[in-house]
Amino acid sequence: MGVTVGVIGLGRIGAFHTDTLSTLDGVDGLVVTDTRADVTATVAAKFGARPVDSAQELLASGVDGVVVAAATPSHASLVIECVDAGIPVFCEKPLAATPGECRAILERISMSSVPVQVGYNRRFAPAFIAAKDAVVAGDLGWLHTVRSTTLDPAPPPMEYIAVSGGIFRDCSVHDFDIVRWIVGREVTEVYSAGANQGDARFTVAGDVDTATTILTFDNGTIGVVSNTRYNARGYDCRLEVHGSTDSVVAGWDEQVPVRNLEVGVRFPNGIPHTSFMDRFATAYQAELTAFVDVIEGRRESPCTASDALEVAFIAEAATLSLQQHRPVRIDEVRL
Repeated sequence: MGVTVGVIGLGRIGAFHTDTLSTLDGVDGLVVTDTRADVTATVAAKFGARPVDSAQELLASGVDGVVVAAATPSHASLVIECVDAGIPVFCEKPLAATPGECRAILERISMSSVPVQVGYNRRFAPAFIAAKDAVVAGDLGWLHTVRSTTLDPAPPPMEYIAVSGGIFRDCSVHDFDIVRWIVGREVTEVYSAGANQGDARFTVAGDVDTATTILTFDNGTIGVVSNTRYNARGYDCRLEVHGSTDSVVAGWDEQVPVRNLEVGVRFPNGIPHTSFMDRFATAYQAELTAFVDVIEGRRESPCTASDALEVAFIAEAATLSLQQHRPVRIDEVRL
């Protein structure tokens, strides 16, 4: 017998997760809900799920695990409701809107044995795993520079921007998490710069459409994170890991959305990736397969609330750095 999984929030990522879950061998049933009844009905019909009217009804429906994919401001309360109900929970990034809310979740989890997994999918992408394995094996010597790039082809809806917490909390966090995971050390200082040349509503929202963040790790490794909302050629997500004896990259496949100007070189010559959903389809499948294993008690959470809290500190420091035009030490934002 497989498990029944509930999905709360059926926007772009919630509907995508529902689709992925519907294909997994270990999932026998799906229960879905969204604040928009018409969306709930549409997604339920498309993927053979049971629709319910509210998160509370979903939690009382007998589900074995829950995927929280609602808007960021609701993450903390929904995760806590799941934990209080004794139901394993997978929460899309970020775990919560602020480090304080992340801390509150950790405190609640500490009083429970209910597992919480956070949705940082790049940890499940084969090339990124291979990069991590190379670092752990010592193949690269000591690390001096790690670069992570996320360039979106177009901005998300402005309604999302208004509640996302800004580029560092809704986009850069993927890079912050993967760089921290690859290096295997903690960030001590952050310096961010950003600008707006696109939609003026980013400025109105107190956000930027393009940013670069420098991370200093406690062992001297430097992380460089680059992000933009405007990369018309496609969805560009790459990782570079440079050490004293070797360097490796992930994301340089035939579909990487760059135009190579080297004479006589045809790479890359594939159709560029258009979104995170096609770029990381297999990673999302592996991530949710891992969550089914967590539900069944076959493994520990591969990305914990403690991991998410450290990433939240980095995002908070990046935001403060951008606002104040200065380096910010993690100790300044750590609660």
